[in-house]
Amino acid sequence: MSATPHAPSALPERALQHRAVDVRQLIDDQPVSRYQLSIAAICAAVVFLDGFDAQIMGYVAPALSGELHIGRAALGSVFSSGLVGMMAGALVFGPLADLLGRKPILVVCPLIFGLGSLLTTMATSVDSLVEIRLLTGFGVGGAMSNTIALTAEYMPKRVRASAVMIMFCGFSIGAAAVGWVAAGLIPQPGWRAVFVVGGVLPCMVTVVTLAFLPESLRFLLRRPGGERRAVRILSRIAPAVSLAAGVAFSDEAPHQGFVVNQLFVPARRWVTLLLWAMFFLNLLDLYFVNSWLPTVMRDVGLPQQRAILITTLFQVGGTVGAIMLGRLLDRHVSFRRLALTYLAAAGCVFLIGESGSSSVRLAASVFISGFGVIGAQTSSNALAAEFYPTAIRSTGVGWALGVGRIGSILGPLLGGLLVGTTPRLFVMAAIPLLLASIAAFVASSVGAKDRSS
Repeated sequence: MSATPHAPSALPERALQHRAVDVRQLIDDQPVSRYQLSIAAICAAVVFLDGFDAQIMGYVAPALSGELHIGRAALGSVFSSGLVGMMAGALVFGPLADLLGRKPILVVCPLIFGLGSLLTTMATSVDSLVEIRLLTGFGVGGAMSNTIALTAEYMPKRVRASAVMIMFCGFSIGAAAVGWVAAGLIPQPGWRAVFVVGGVLPCMVTVVTLAFLPESLRFLLRRPGGERRAVRILSRIAPAVSLAAGVAFSDEAPHQGFVVNQLFVPARRWVTLLLWAMFFLNLLDLYFVNSWLPTVMRDVGLPQQRAILITTLFQVGGTVGAIMLGRLLDRHVSFRRLALTYLAAAGCVFLIGESGSSSVRLAASVFISGFGVIGAQTSSNALAAEFYPTAIRSTGVGWALGVGRIGSILGPLLGGLLVGTTPRLFVMAAIPLLLASIAAFVASSVGAKDRSS
């Protein structure tokens, strides 16, 4: 994402010295700086590794199950254990970040899932795989919501949706990259080498995060002694603006009480529940398709390596979808547009089942399905980050992702029961997306009523 070419002029120095500075307005009035882009890039690197580790099991499953003699039903529990960990991580680390800060969470979580990936190389049974993937998922789930929240907080409103969605493309690129790594390493030296790559890289990114990633500005401004650090950060975002020593900052008032309760105040209650429904339904579909697609394609006669490479197009399509949909959301943040995206995604998933064993048709249908399904999910992330105020943003996004993980847990489990037994599998896979479309249409109406009340 390039810096904005024509920015509003900087606020006069005298004005800043005689009135409180609204941090949000100051960021909105500035061009996007290299410093802000570096923050988004570090967050993108974290979610790249999230995507790599989150999807790694789907790509290595055929080789792993063959070597360890694990049946499909048992393999479904291995898939789901990582997703249970993601759910727990999102629910735990979202509120923790709103209380303790974004940066500590984004330092600790990559270490957790990097360690989990390395430990997977030593697994010898279903039970050990389940335990290790649970730990790995815990770290992945904790990092995800905080990268979304931090990127949203550092970007001006005019490009916020695009910034969040482009940053989150790191997840799709990571999920695709693990497919390419798996295709190259599984034949020789074997599936364990893929997990070594997935373990070493997070440890390297943690060093970068610790050294260069700043804390949330608005979090700093609510802590004793945080103003000096905030001024240093703001001077890198707006170098032409002089901030006088001891200047007061105006911003959203901190929320009191249990932070999760703030998701259910009257102005947010129904949209929160509808967001949870959308995340649940879309993630159910996303993880069903991504976990079982290589196996389904092998069942129709495609070689393992070709099946893996075609599956990566699901993530490539998602990346393209996120970039294109992000620009639309920047112009007008709208649940109605999200509903139309879900509706289109349902039709695309249906087409996968109509492609038979044709590599060309499968590649095309998988690509456009990724455009719709993953594009809709990144749009949901951006809308959630926009909907919730700063003080509860990590909690709002984290709990939406956490509830959505229930769907992502059920997706692979349902796949274990249905793959090979249901001829119209992808007709059924389109149904959750149709329901998500209905939920988004309802949210567009409910949100308008809440704003008018």
